[in-house]
Amino acid sequence: MSTTALKRAQKPALAGLFLSVFLAMLDAQVVATALPRITAEFGGTGSYAWVTTAYLLAGSVTAPLYGKLGDVFGRKRVLLGALALFLLGSLACGLAPSAAALIVGRVLQGAGSGGLFVSVGASLGEMFTPREGAKYFGWFSICFAVASLAGPVVGGVLTGVAGWRSIFLVNLPLGLVAVALLKTLDPPRRRRDAPFDFAGVVLLGGAITGFTLLTPWSIGLGAVAAVAFVFVERKAEAPVLPLRLFNDRTFTVSVVLSVLAGFAFLGSINYVAVLLQADAGPAEGGLRLVPMTLAVSLSSVVASKVIARTGAYRWAPRLSMALGLLAVLGLTTLDELPWVLACLVVFGLAAGLNLQVLALATQNTAPHADRGAVAAGVNLARALGSALGPVALGFAYNAGTHGVFLALLPVLALALVTAFALPHVPLKTGESR
Repeated sequence: MSTTALKRAQKPALAGLFLSVFLAMLDAQVVATALPRITAEFGGTGSYAWVTTAYLLAGSVTAPLYGKLGDVFGRKRVLLGALALFLLGSLACGLAPSAAALIVGRVLQGAGSGGLFVSVGASLGEMFTPREGAKYFGWFSICFAVASLAGPVVGGVLTGVAGWRSIFLVNLPLGLVAVALLKTLDPPRRRRDAPFDFAGVVLLGGAITGFTLLTPWSIGLGAVAAVAFVFVERKAEAPVLPLRLFNDRTFTVSVVLSVLAGFAFLGSINYVAVLLQADAGPAEGGLRLVPMTLAVSLSSVVASKVIARTGAYRWAPRLSMALGLLAVLGLTTLDELPWVLACLVVFGLAAGLNLQVLALATQNTAPHADRGAVAAGVNLARALGSALGPVALGFAYNAGTHGVFLALLPVLALALVTAFALPHVPLKTGESR
């Protein structure tokens, strides 16, 4: 089937894919402005970092599992299963009678979200050639970026109007719409041809958890699990994350960039929300993020159109990191609200330029059989950076929000240097399946 005919036949499926990833990313950030209300209802503040961290950590741990499951059993059934788990977690959060129950619900949500991110990206890679798919990855990027940056806006408005539980329960009707749309998805059929790598999944999950918690004992356990993971994957018949993927320079550089971009652009959003709420309520503080969110959308659309037309993509992550550095430099020195908002617009432009370009670059060089694993690797890297960001930047937050932005400077500087190591491989224009 030609890509033009495929595009017409798969319009409902595309809408379902984009709605799924929008819901998953929205819930990564939506609780930022609702936490004060949650704290007021349940009392205490000691465990509330886990309301955000549990979601991100569960998504990071499960992402490689979903990539491999999709490669073996088919993208559609794995995607629908992940969406069902996400909706179950949303219901559990909306009905949670305690903080502990809320965190359990967030774990379920996060475990579902890991599958949504990976399966949606891999599905787009199977539906379209890299050159044709550039514009659809652009729409993916818009959904991803707008949802992540609009989360505090939505959380603040819904919390103020309908209470904090509504930020989770609103997922149910929207999720059911996504399920109906995804029923039309027609991915290539799969056949299980090798044992599943359960040991690799467990060890990789242990390594990610250990490094994310950032305590001395957890980092030690994470390092042990990481070393064991490498030895297991070298001998596994069907590894969950094939180490040979790192022989591809495009994949290796994209993984490093995804960690750094997730740390800088997504890991800092809660602190940006705090900064904008300093002299305003949740709703007004959230609305101040709107210009930055619009900037994300604008740069995502422009980047996707340019890449689809020219086939060149290396300029996007390079410009992204340069603009990010410029914005953060401004945020460390300027205090007046108009200047802060201007810097955040530049920050939004930077964020929109890179979120899905790296996924597109790796899909372009990956063998067809590895597209799920490649998508999982890039999403895992971004999710790991997103989960590390709030924890690591929390130490810098002791010096105020300026401390957070100062800590981002070396991260973005390293990302800019890394972006220049990304090789240029022209986007393929042949048939995708």
